[in-house]
Amino acid sequence: MAQGSGRKPLVAEKRYTAGGKGKPSAAKTSARKTPARKAKKSGLFGLFFRKKTRARPAPKKKGVIGLLLAPFAWAFRLAWGFTWRIGMVVCLLVGLAVAFQYLKLPDVSAYLDGRARGSVTLLDREGEVFAWRGDQFGGVVTADTVSPHLKNAIVATEDKRFYRHFGISPRGVASAVRINLSEGRGPLSGHGGSTITQQTAKLLCLGRQYDPAEWKSESAYEADCRKSSLWRKATEAVFALALEAKYTKDEILSIYMNRAYMGGGAYGAEAAAQRYFGKSANQLNPAEGAMLAGLLTAPSTLAPTNSLERSQDRAATVLRLMQEQGYLTTAEMKRNQDNPAELSEAAAARAGGYFADWVMDTIPDFLGDQTTEDVVIRSTLDQRLQAAAEDALKYIFENKVREGSKAQAAIVVMSADGAVRAMVGGRKTKVSGVFNRATQAKRQTGSAFKPFVYATALELGYSPYDRVLDAKYCMSIPGSGQWCPENYTRKFYGEVTLARALRDSLNVPAVKISEAVGRDKVSRVAKDFGIDSDLAAGPALALGASESSLLEMTGAYAGILNGGSSVTPYGVTELKLVEDSDALMGASGGIGERVIRTEAAQQLVWMMEKVIAGGTGQRAQIPGWQAAGKSGTTSAAKDAWFIGFTANYVAGVWMGYDDNTPLSGVTGGGLPAEIWRETMVRVHEGLEPKPLPMLEPAPIAPPPQETRRERRRRQGPNLGKELGRAVDNILRDILGN
Repeated sequence: MAQGSGRKPLVAEKRYTAGGKGKPSAAKTSARKTPARKAKKSGLFGLFFRKKTRARPAPKKKGVIGLLLAPFAWAFRLAWGFTWRIGMVVCLLVGLAVAFQYLKLPDVSAYLDGRARGSVTLLDREGEVFAWRGDQFGGVVTADTVSPHLKNAIVATEDKRFYRHFGISPRGVASAVRINLSEGRGPLSGHGGSTITQQTAKLLCLGRQYDPAEWKSESAYEADCRKSSLWRKATEAVFALALEAKYTKDEILSIYMNRAYMGGGAYGAEAAAQRYFGKSANQLNPAEGAMLAGLLTAPSTLAPTNSLERSQDRAATVLRLMQEQGYLTTAEMKRNQDNPAELSEAAAARAGGYFADWVMDTIPDFLGDQTTEDVVIRSTLDQRLQAAAEDALKYIFENKVREGSKAQAAIVVMSADGAVRAMVGGRKTKVSGVFNRATQAKRQTGSAFKPFVYATALELGYSPYDRVLDAKYCMSIPGSGQWCPENYTRKFYGEVTLARALRDSLNVPAVKISEAVGRDKVSRVAKDFGIDSDLAAGPALALGASESSLLEMTGAYAGILNGGSSVTPYGVTELKLVEDSDALMGASGGIGERVIRTEAAQQLVWMMEKVIAGGTGQRAQIPGWQAAGKSGTTSAAKDAWFIGFTANYVAGVWMGYDDNTPLSGVTGGGLPAEIWRETMVRVHEGLEPKPLPMLEPAPIAPPPQETRRERRRRQGPNLGKELGRAVDNILRDILGN
């Protein structure tokens, strides 16, 4: 640089004073110091939001990119600051909620049976289960005692990460939301992504017990427990975390397997295994375990009693999932898919049908439909006879009834003491909870009522050989005018015996006998035999103008067979609670008081045997067996009956339309008699023929021949002959003189 330019040389200033070598001057140091700030006590808020006071390095100069990114960086720091603080608060609140629920959870045993009501198990006469009612619970199973195939099938189907997650599965929830949105539903509609633990929490209704003051009914309570919302999902997750903290994984799985509904009224794995396969849950094979696990998504729809094919298809999918997750080999999967699970015979019977419904109606509600206990009922049902009645009805309608007919029929089979062995209440036999025409339908009985008219006459001393005139006969009915009964053939047959009148089902003799012995006596005999329905008050009583059920009529005929004693039809022989050894109830019916003399009953059986042997019931004949019975057809053929018996069983058949449409070309001696025959042939298969308990009456002897003197004495003096004899005597005296 040129000298004399006037500029100072570029020399740094002295940094230190002469007296303080190596240290900055006091003045300059104090000028650079930052004033100290007094710290404030700000509590919890201050802990999270107070400003930091440490010195920060001088900011660096930012380039163009730094300036552009600066707002985003600031927003990120702000969001992160709020996020981790709020996250800590949420975690603290969730932890408190989980701890609160944890403290309320009972011992695991309290959650293993969650039914609000009890169950009813029905056994047949041999002690075999044939039906269930109510919330069936077969007993407690655990993850250790249940079949491993069922356990593996449930985990593979419902929650494959069950043993690895902590109660909730964020991955599962995200996947479920994605699927729901892709299928056009709301994020919480459809797939729920729930773990087994969350499903268990839902089954437990998040720990809330049923309270009648809060819910109108148990169904309302269950519906409330199944509601889905964001708040519900959140509380469900909290409860699931508490379950995970309180119980082991196997204990949670045990609760789930015991409380889950599996269709057909079965709650829990044990009840379902017994319900569908007739075996314990610890004996299930892979195909059976897969079928039960497959029910969990839609138990009512997929229940094998509703659609076995649909249930088997679902089980095949479960078997594939088990193979994919290593529970089965490929060969095991194929073998079980090729041999799917089948229903037991009891399950195939669709819960006992009409007979089970009737039994449930005959017991008190607190031990039946409304029971809160587990009840076992031993019944009178004979499953062989039940199958015989169902097969007979099916055979007749398939082979003897025109296609498309809406006609219905009902069958009752019982022993002479009133024990009901089989019951069919309509053409559809594999049903439950429907109208039972054998017990609920009240229909006019027609000529099937006539045996009670003749029973009354025989009890009063009439003989089957007594005669009555079958001719035109009219009566004046107050308020109705003149009434003239006619025979079905529109003919009259003159003087006939009582036996023939019953054999050919003649109407005029039946009315005349009823009027002769007294309608009130006929009504009393019929009621004493068990016909509880209101009986007609007029002379048409003798022709079956009254209405009755098939069960009542069959029970009344059983009284004739057993020698003249009343009968109360019954289906229960013993009722007890599962945990008790003593029965609460015994037989609900049986033989009662005597109605007519044994001799009168046996003579009536003899008369009724003629009905089948050569009368209106010939189509009911059973080869090799003696049988007795009576047909019945009502006015306009709206109802057709045939009721009869052998020495072993009594059976009754009714046929008609539910809407009272007249039958076309059908009488009681026609199709009903054929149904009766087909039923009884099957019922008696393999049995040795026995004679009927009948008594042929002694024939009525003609009056003995009278001597002439006895006849004169009976007829009195003959005045003409006496006068002639006197005249002869007078003439003889005159001539002799």
